[in-house]
Amino acid sequence: MPESHSINQINTPTLLPNFRNLGTVMRIVLLVNGIALFVALTQAHRFYDLLQQLVDGSALLQPMLLMSLLLLNGLNPWLARMPYWQGVLSVAAIAGGITFGIDHFVGELFAYQNDFDAFRKIRHVLESIIVTLILLSYFRWRALALSPAKHAARLQALQARIRPHFLFNSINAVLAIVRADPKRAESALEDMADLFRMAMSEPHELVRLDKEVELARQYLALEKLRMGDRLQVDWDTVAMPADALIPPLVLQPLLENAVYHGIEPMVENGVIEVKIYRSGEALHLWVSNPVSATAAPNTKGNKIALSNIRERLSLLFDVEAQYEVEQGADRYRVHILIPYVKESL
Repeated sequence: MPESHSINQINTPTLLPNFRNLGTVMRIVLLVNGIALFVALTQAHRFYDLLQQLVDGSALLQPMLLMSLLLLNGLNPWLARMPYWQGVLSVAAIAGGITFGIDHFVGELFAYQNDFDAFRKIRHVLESIIVTLILLSYFRWRALALSPAKHAARLQALQARIRPHFLFNSINAVLAIVRADPKRAESALEDMADLFRMAMSEPHELVRLDKEVELARQYLALEKLRMGDRLQVDWDTVAMPADALIPPLVLQPLLENAVYHGIEPMVENGVIEVKIYRSGEALHLWVSNPVSATAAPNTKGNKIALSNIRERLSLLFDVEAQYEVEQGADRYRVHILIPYVKESL
């Protein structure tokens, strides 16, 4: 049975945003600058005033925003372990402290002549804290709003993960070899039990990549029982990080799709190519299957499982996940890219 890990290693239950997530950083930058533009619009009497206020405000806003994001990126693991309200106060204190520091050292460069030094600093610190609290409220609301969608998407993915035809075909394949090769049939039944136990497991989990690959191999072994030498698999896992954590049952549906739509319609043998490797802080999964130019394609199977994979990756990793499909004349390729995440010791 594959080891499971809480998905909260990526999305913490505190509902604080993950300051190391690219989508979170992009949203913060856009929202902060959007708020600054709105405030400038409410105070400007003419277009020149608007431009002047944006320029003056950026002198404090952009350095404060950059330094805050860099510091929060470094402190993200520490913040993730804190209770929610302690985390909120810590983030607000960091933003206010950085704003005060920048204003204290370079504030005179963009201060108006009638600005009282102490009042200006207090005003900027309060503005920084208020904007920070607004942003944290937005991310808390977003996390709460997406939670039902995540749960529903995972349940739907699990329900569609192993199609009924696979269950029936696997049972028939085992029955065909029960008398001729009982030990092999027993091993096949154990593989089936592991596979379906994984399919019905708790959805809020991450699994080690090596366990996911082991499960995928068990699935292919079952398919090979009924397809024989027609099904060939080329595994390239030399550069695979075994300790990486991925959502459960991502690889198996890709292989099932490759078997059902690639190998099964063909009369001759076909090779499914699987390549898994790490590049920097990214994990790449490639699955490629042949496309017959003469055989009629399988049209009965839908692609619910594949669309669910795409949705789950988007919900879990935001813009840091990529799901790409390449349709060639003789090959069909699926490429998944997700951040490299490993179990915390």
